[in-house]
Amino acid sequence: MQIVPLADHKEFVRELAELHHAEWSHFNPSLTLEMRAEAIADAAGREGIPSIFIAVSGDELIGSAALVQQDMKTRPDLFPWLASVYVKERFRRQGIASALIARCESEAAQSGVNTWYLYTEFAATLYEKLGWGLLEQCEYQGVTVSVMSKDIAS
Repeated sequence: MQIVPLADHKEFVRELAELHHAEWSHFNPSLTLEMRAEAIADAAGREGIPSIFIAVSGDELIGSAALVQQDMKTRPDLFPWLASVYVKERFRRQGIASALIARCESEAAQSGVNTWYLYTEFAATLYEKLGWGLLEQCEYQGVTVSVMSKDIAS
């Protein structure tokens, strides 16, 4: 398995959009699959903010994670964000999400970030194990989420 910038493997944009759409469309039902694919392509920087990294094995997409400037409309005071952490079900519990998150954290550190943020519906326990702390639980887009932060060592 390799973790690489999506910018170097644009052939996975559509599949990634389909996976993300299936997983998170309930947060923004008005966002079409085509709109999601366009947003992913636009955010697929190789470095800095925004960047999207993917885990691949040969020619198979396994998962993704992104470093973005803004991910929660109701919290414009917080930035940047870890977003779109996703691993295909059959590859879960193998440390792939943790590796993708570490790659994004490295990119955030290289970009001079001291603290970054995320929100999650179900995975707060995973993030706590990786050193994230809970800022708050709140309703976002009709869903109860945990907003978390992590300081990045320079």
